[in-house]
Amino acid sequence: MKSERLALAAWLALIVLQPAWYLWLAPPASGQSWFALLLTLPPLLLPLSALRRNLGRALLWAGIVALFYFCHGIVAAWAVPATRLPALLEVTLCCLLIAAIGARTRALKRAAALRRAVP
Repeated sequence: MKSERLALAAWLALIVLQPAWYLWLAPPASGQSWFALLLTLPPLLLPLSALRRNLGRALLWAGIVALFYFCHGIVAAWAVPATRLPALLEVTLCCLLIAAIGARTRALKRAAALRRAVP
């Protein structure tokens, strides 16, 4: 499905964005980039454990985790002007991920309804 690929791409882009943000694009003023990565990267990696068993479940968990990153991106874009670009990119990726998961769910429900309707 196209929406699955978009969701996976947005999720992987969020994973790649965290090191890019904290090590290159806008490192923390305190200089503790590795500490920031230790806080931000593991939650995005947790759904990888569900990826082997069920793609839908992994995407569901990635979407739930993305809600927190959406909030983080909004706050960072508003509060710290130096991080506005990576923060808005984070918000955009979260919106893409959640929209793709929603599109996937609608497509699966539509397909299930068609299977039930056809005798």
